Amino acid sequence: MGVAPLAPRDHIPELESLGVTAFTTTRAAGDFALADPTPAADCVERWESLAASLESVATRLASARQVHGTDVLLHNPDWLGWRRANGADGHLTTARGSALAVTIADCVPVFLAHPSGPIGLLHAGWRGTADRIVPRALTQLSAAAVDVTQLHVHLGPAICGRCYEVSPDVFERLTGWTTIRHRQVDLRALLAEQAKEHGVARVTASPYCTRCDNDRYFSHRAGDVGRQVAVIAQAAGGRDGSGGG
Repeated sequence: MGVAPLAPRDHIPELESLGVTAFTTTRAAGDFALADPTPAADCVERWESLAASLESVATRLASARQVHGTDVLLHNPDWLGWRRANGADGHLTTARGSALAVTIADCVPVFLAHPSGPIGLLHAGWRGTADRIVPRALTQLSAAAVDVTQLHVHLGPAICGRCYEVSPDVFERLTGWTTIRHRQVDLRALLAEQAKEHGVARVTASPYCTRCDNDRYFSHRAGDVGRQVAVIAQAAGGRDGSGGG
């Protein structure tokens, strides 16, 4: 039996102009949550369909069991097919022909793309934002000789600041400001500030809110248990198909 085609996805033209493939699936694509210890068969089939749909671009797909932490994996091109790591919330690679994926349902998918080829994808909820997963990833890229000032960072579909209300202790961790009541906070705005503080000049954001646009996306705050998947991939040949770094 052949692999079923993948259902609709929202592409990110701002990044695809750099020669990468970047998108987030919609609710119509189904649930990509890999529940432990045994994922549902239909969910595994969706992941296999995803990997198959990317084969013309990338022979490798990396994902991870996400734990709302700040561990970011730097992947070498030492595997083929779908790799699922354990306990990480971000992926980076300088190897062309690779695809990276995170699952989301209110948290922010943070896409990173460099004109010379390196890519990254992070899963940032309030904990990842408070613990500065974006600066950590940028530091790792700098250590790998990537000029992060040339990166394009895109903040994908996530819960908006009007819909995301947090407790006083979480608000203080995120902003450094004390309060005695629950307050709204915009994770994408905070992540954009962190990226710019680290030297990134080009930051864009999706107009979609997973809660406001719940007919389009899964949202944890709206009561959904499903997850969409965000993906970024860099073809082996780059923008001109010539290969090289």
